[in-house]
Amino acid sequence: MDLKLLLISTLLGLFCCSNAQKEGNECINANAKYCGECIQAGAKCGWCTDPNFLKQGETVSTRCDELDSLIKRGCDKAMIENPHGEQKTLKNKPVTHRKKGAEKLDPEDITQIKPQKLSLTLRSGEPQSFDLTFKRAEDYPIDLYYLMDLSYSMKDDLENVKNLGTSLMLEMEKITSDFKIGFGSFVEKTVMPYISTTPAKLLNPCTGDQNCTSPFSYKNVLNLTSDGKKFNTLVGQQHISGNLDSPEGGFDAIMQVAVCGDQIGWRNVTRLLVFSTDAGFHFAGDGKLGGIVLPNDGKCHLENNMYTMSHYYDYPSIAHLVQKLSDNNIQTIFAVTEEFHLCVWFTVQTKLPDNIPVQKMETVMLLSLGFWQSLSSEVILENSKLPEGVTIAYTSHCKNGVVSEGENGRKCSNISIGDEVRMEIAFSFVTSKGCPKQGKTDTIKIKPLGFTEEVEITLNFICECECHKDGIKNSPLCHNGTYECGACKCNEGRVGRQCECSSNDVATEDMDRTCRKDNGTDICSNNGDCVCGTCECKKRDNPEERYSGQYCECDNFNCDRSGNKLCGGHGRCECRVCICDPMWTGSACDCSLDNSTCMASNKQICNGRGTCECGTCKCTDPKFQGPTCETCPTCPGVCTEHKECVQCRAFGTGEKKDTCERDCSYFNLIKVKDREKLPQPNDASYPVMHCKERDANDCWFYYTYAVNNNTEKEVHVVDTLDCPSGPDIIPIVAGVVAGIVLIGLALLLIWKLLMIIHDRREFAKFEKEKMNAKWDTVSVWHFDQLSER
Repeated sequence: MDLKLLLISTLLGLFCCSNAQKEGNECINANAKYCGECIQAGAKCGWCTDPNFLKQGETVSTRCDELDSLIKRGCDKAMIENPHGEQKTLKNKPVTHRKKGAEKLDPEDITQIKPQKLSLTLRSGEPQSFDLTFKRAEDYPIDLYYLMDLSYSMKDDLENVKNLGTSLMLEMEKITSDFKIGFGSFVEKTVMPYISTTPAKLLNPCTGDQNCTSPFSYKNVLNLTSDGKKFNTLVGQQHISGNLDSPEGGFDAIMQVAVCGDQIGWRNVTRLLVFSTDAGFHFAGDGKLGGIVLPNDGKCHLENNMYTMSHYYDYPSIAHLVQKLSDNNIQTIFAVTEEFHLCVWFTVQTKLPDNIPVQKMETVMLLSLGFWQSLSSEVILENSKLPEGVTIAYTSHCKNGVVSEGENGRKCSNISIGDEVRMEIAFSFVTSKGCPKQGKTDTIKIKPLGFTEEVEITLNFICECECHKDGIKNSPLCHNGTYECGACKCNEGRVGRQCECSSNDVATEDMDRTCRKDNGTDICSNNGDCVCGTCECKKRDNPEERYSGQYCECDNFNCDRSGNKLCGGHGRCECRVCICDPMWTGSACDCSLDNSTCMASNKQICNGRGTCECGTCKCTDPKFQGPTCETCPTCPGVCTEHKECVQCRAFGTGEKKDTCERDCSYFNLIKVKDREKLPQPNDASYPVMHCKERDANDCWFYYTYAVNNNTEKEVHVVDTLDCPSGPDIIPIVAGVVAGIVLIGLALLLIWKLLMIIHDRREFAKFEKEKMNAKWDTVSVWHFDQLSER
């Protein structure tokens, strides 16, 4: 009995172990049907090319297994397809050992990073790594552009800032002999409410007797030049301008400096942008305050060195600005005054993301030689966009034996001129939806942040086996397939060892695979049947309606509608997308490109107070409404203008009560119970005018007037008049009588009190006289007694 239990336990253990190995075997779980699928499943996977390898009952996918397992199962090691990745260094120029004062070299001849070019061949799950060496070269060329805020808030600091620009030139000459400097200034967008647009303020935006230069958005005063005297002269000639709000348009200026490389004169060297201000910045979306809704296009718009589209494009977003600064390899330095506002400093610290190349310091730090020497003391590597499925890992070996991995592996700090750092970079990819780029080569670039030099890496992907090249199409061994790598690779719609089966013979999940879009779960998008690996789309009851596409994913009847018409009746539906007729656009072809309907009576588009969109005016001035922005429901006099019509239609009174139907049918009247039911400004998406008027009987009535989004006039009126009521006689008479009675009672009480006081005084007087009378009698008696004696 014990022996049987031991045998059963052993067999059960072996079975469980076998299942566990299968569950954790990525090669078997890949269910690969050909060699290319197998090697993409993982670095441990191999494919047995032996034609006699498969046993009875095994499928083609069992040729894919881990190497040790294939050998144990009887596959010769020489017949196992197991390719490996490799790397080739294509350009490995040594770093430049150049000292300051030596003969000037072309920036293209200076090397600070190696290797410069290499090729990596990657296989899924098998990382490839290489070492990158970086060494800062001494006396490396530098381009510096000085961008200064000339708004009125800089008035107290203007002289210091002018001296800052001059001192910058001197300090940079101590660092490099190949140095160019440029200069530009900015204020704000030249539209309300950022600046005052009155003619006098446009000439002189400052108050009092102070003379200021006219406001502007951004001006390129001096292209990058090595003429220090010219730079100092132009900086010293700058004058303050002015604007209305506290934030400035500095982001507009930074964007133009970044993208106008030809006008500015940027070279392919280290590029620095010194941004000098004492105020905050306007961000994307703030332009709506001035009626500017188009997002910044990130393109150069300099004409005669002036930014000409500030009134047309919104401020750039931070992400957009980061992208353009990174694309153009520009490091930004925020040079601020000692009186820099706390809110602006908070903006710089919290709003700008960590990956923007920014330094933040006070102007006194900016003139420190140590600051410029330490500006590039931190090396941070960044890479271009990676193909889907490809990952990259950095390991940095910095000074003093410091090793960092993960996100910190991208950087090394405290790097001095002449120091070499080594960074190990590893690439790998794991396929989930096939090879990246469909197996085609791709090129990515890695460079230190703030430097122009980069490493160009060509990525090649192993997606097929070598034996794939020797495949024999239409081989006698395969029916409707290709014989390759020891097995049949069946054509679509065919399955089996020799591709002898079609989808009509055997219904398997693999046969339906080609009918599933993006490896989804729906066969032929649920709009057709999978026949031999091909989708046959269903027919519709309406012969004009049909499904189409490889996976029946398209149709010509599910496009957007407008006015209950497919594509608005101005286009045709193709694969659920409207193809519009000429002069029409939009997802439902409901947007007309004809602007004749937007023409106002004064022959201006939207009366000059809006833009024509889809044949309809979008009024930029919220006070004006109507088809051509000519109606102003909230202008003064609106209440008086509509008073008589509201009175006659709501209450049947007023001067127009006899002609009410003829003269007053131009608006919709809606009655409400009380004033709380009237529309409020925040209840509607259009302006509402509240009115209070009095009729001939001194009764007040309340109503609102508005033009809704359908250009219909609406009047909401309280259905009861607020009339002054006459005096209530009974309470008044009762009050007067009660007052008289109370006054009488009060007078009686006062009289009674006075009489009591008077009587008591008289009684007291009487008692006193009585006492005096008794004393006189005694005295006489005593006097008579004395006389007798």
